Order: sequence, then structure tokens, then C-alpha cells
Amino acid sequence: MTSEVIIDVQPKEISIALLEDKSLVEYQTEPRSVSYSVGNIYVGKVKKLMPGLNACFVDVGSERVAFLHYLDLGLQFSSYEKYLKQVVSDRKKLFPIQKATRLPDLPKEGSIQNTLKVGQEILVQVVKEPINTKGPRLTCELSFAGRYMVLIPFGDKVSVSSKIKRGEERSRLKQLVQSMKPKNFGVIVRTVAEGKRAAELDQELKVLLKRWEDAITRVQKTTERPQLVFEEQTRAVALLRDLFNPTYDAICVNDEAIFQQVKDYVTLIAPEKANIVKQYTGTVPIFDNFGVTKQIKSGFGKTVNFKRGAYLIIEHTEAMHVVDVNSGTRIKKENGQEANALETNLGAADELARQLRLRDMGGIIVVDFIDMNLAEDRQMLYERMCENMKKDRARHNILPLSKFGLMQITRQRVRPAMDVNVEETCPTCFGKGKIKSSILFTDQLESKIDRLVNEIGIRNFYLHVHPYVAAYINKGIFSLKRQWQMKYGMGVHVVSSQKLAFLQYEFYNKQREFIDMQEEVENN
Repeated sequence: MTSEVIIDVQPKEISIALLEDKSLVEYQTEPRSVSYSVGNIYVGKVKKLMPGLNACFVDVGSERVAFLHYLDLGLQFSSYEKYLKQVVSDRKKLFPIQKATRLPDLPKEGSIQNTLKVGQEILVQVVKEPINTKGPRLTCELSFAGRYMVLIPFGDKVSVSSKIKRGEERSRLKQLVQSMKPKNFGVIVRTVAEGKRAAELDQELKVLLKRWEDAITRVQKTTERPQLVFEEQTRAVALLRDLFNPTYDAICVNDEAIFQQVKDYVTLIAPEKANIVKQYTGTVPIFDNFGVTKQIKSGFGKTVNFKRGAYLIIEHTEAMHVVDVNSGTRIKKENGQEANALETNLGAADELARQLRLRDMGGIIVVDFIDMNLAEDRQMLYERMCENMKKDRARHNILPLSKFGLMQITRQRVRPAMDVNVEETCPTCFGKGKIKSSILFTDQLESKIDRLVNEIGIRNFYLHVHPYVAAYINKGIFSLKRQWQMKYGMGVHVVSSQKLAFLQYEFYNKQREFIDMQEEVENN
């Protein structure tokens, strides 16, 4: 199986696609103006106590107040609380955590009103992004995740991933990390640390300790509250930290700065794979070049087609995701309805496992498969779904089919499910329902080019249009493109872009920066 990561960096957003055998299996996109909040650490202020829920609301500077349950305070909350007071009491000299006193564990049966008070400053970490009307979910058990291990301040244990099965390797890693870690720190050794040398583990431990020191130094130096004291790495690097696999064939980036960040990170964790990170410099949009755009258009939306006319209907309610499997226009097999239902359901299980990862769907998912009478067929479907979901990094649980033919799945929810709108708003009427004659579209483009060259003074630019329009502009020996180049200079470049609607266009300068040339008034 070939795996590729494609990173599309645009002025307003960054999108990351993971391809397995050229098939899109994971996709993330977010505005560049919004920081990646999961993993961020804040000094927050308790806003309101909720004794009935045994929880409180905390102001961390987000649009909605964040939620913190008593059980998420962690066993070491008392130690954290005392250490935070020691740190902020002296703004000049940092009190080292190694000298901090470990206090007794917080009782599990305690209450929030006896532990916190309104206005109190606490150190918290975001574990879930805001979803729908809910604010971020917080914890006071801080952690700093690396490639091989997770560092836990005020922990005291070294734990090894249960996926590392060999007893002698577990013992080696445990003893090795125990000898490295400073006092008042705990460590969780991750699965990918199996077989790694002491030098590699020690190097990462130093990096994680430096992140903790930087965070607590910021707590000491700043007086503004709430205050962000540790920010997760850039989205591209954060995703690679959890996703990265030495078997990757390529990581392609179309932005020089992000390319350098990714290259530095891969060089740090896997120097032998540094050469797979490549900067894409082609004129065709990077997602079009790797076939991602078409898969995004077909993979999202309410209806998702898969093998031989069968399709899924995916809907999202406040409580859960609901999926319906339909056989569509499939031709029935000669050996009956049961075989037809089984084949459709197995294909649906393959596509559904991909969709869960692609959309990052979380919470409860209920799937209505086509009814099957044979118990062995229902068991085969359940086993197929479990096998497909092994590739999913998110924690999940799958129940066998109920007597109503429903499969229930729970999947870890960390951030909102991806909701990519594949329907296109008409760029030429802006929703009014009336457009200028299509035959005049190229005249309209030429007027924009004339204004760009003769009024604004940009002579070297790229015009992105729909592939059909690009084909028309490039048609013939004496094409429209050639006419424009003779009239306005050889700096006129026409690029086919699959993401654009039929009569939509975009201009970019030589540095690939977007030039806004579209005005709604042109269609009045």
C-alpha cells in the first residue's frame, strides 16, 4: 500500500489530505487565522461553579466558556495548585518543578465547590474543541505529546503502551525512560518507541521538557489572564506527529515556509525519510494534480456512491450520526436477494470505515444495513467492519448487528466532524438566479485582464478557470490565450482548476497571491 500526505496551503486556509493507494482517507482543513486548540495550555479563570454537575466553567479566552469536570482536575491537582502559586509569587526567578512538594492525591469523591472558587486561576489543557453549542472541554492533567513518548508533569510513573507485546522490550523501555526522566515527571511510552535507541528517546525527552519549561516560564512572566501559555505545533506538523509512518512514500507541500517546518520535523524524528518531503511548484493546483479535489467533491455531502450503483445516505443530528445503506440500481445476483444484500453491505462497510476517518465523525453512529437472514452473513459483516476500522487511530467500539439490522458504533470525538459543502454558489449571479449571457464570459475575462495589466500594472499573472473553460480558451492554433498574450504580453497564464464552478474565475500574481477581481455589481 502506498501512502502520501498532500498539504495545500492557501492564503486563508490550510488543507491536509492523506491518500492510501491514491484513495482519500483523511482530510483536514482549517482557517490559518484560527489556532489549533486541542493540546493548547492556558492559565484560565474559574467563571462559574456548577455543583449539580460537579463541574465548573472556565474562561480561557475562547468565544464560549470552557467546561471542566471535577474528575478532570486529576489526582495531582493540589500539587499543581501549590506550584502555580509558587511560580507566580516570584516574577524574576523560576521555582523549579524538581523542588516542588507533591501533595496527597485529590479524593475521587470530592466536590467542585470545596476544591475551586470563582475567580481562581488554574492551569488547564484543551482536550476537545468546541462542538455545536458546547464550549471546549478541559483537563488539569497536563501532557506534552511527542513522537515516542508523552510527558506528564507531576506524574510519577513510567507506563508503556499495551500494544508493545514483548516483555523484554517493555522492561527495557521502562528502565531506560525511568533512568532519564527528572523528578516529578511521569512518562507514557508510545507504540512507535519500540526498538528505539536510548539517544533517540533522550533527545525527544529533552524537547518535551523544554516545552514544559517554556510554558511555565510564560506563566511566571505574564500577568494577563486568561493567557495562552503553550500552543500546539502548526496543524501540518501536529497531524504528522500522530500520522507519520516510515512507510510513507511522499509528503508534498505547496508552500515554502510550511515545507521547511515539515522537513525539519521529519528530519528530527526520522532522518532517513527526510527526502520524501517535497515542495510542489507546479502551475496546476496541488489537490488537482494528485486527484484530491474530485474525491472531496464526491466524498462529502449527504449521498455517497460506492460500488455498482449502491450508495450511503449520511445525516447528522444533535445526538448522533445516522447512516442508511441503499442498493440503488444494482442488478440482483442470480443466487438471490441474500447474496445481493451481503455484497452490498460488505461494500458499504468498506466505504463507511473510510467515511468515518474522512469526515472525522465522532460520538454515536447508527448504521441501517440491508436486512440479512443468515447469522453467518451478519457475523461476516461485523468482522469486516472491525477489520476495516483497525486503520482508524481514534478510539472506537463496534457492536454486532441488532435484531433490527442496525449496527451501533461509538468513535472518539475530539473536534467537530468535517462538513465540506460540495454544493457551489453561482459565482456569476451570487444567488440571484440571473446571469449575463455565457457567450460573453470570455469578453468579461478579457476586460479583467485589461484592467489588471493597464490599470493595476500587474503583467505576470495566472488566471484559474474551470477545466471546460480552460479547454475552450486554449483551443486552436490561434487560441484566445494566444490572442491575449499578443495583446497584453506573455505574462498571461491560464490554469485549469477543478475546484472552481463553471463560470468562476480567480486571478493570482507571480508569487501565487490571490488578486480579488470579482465584483457583484458586474451582474446587476
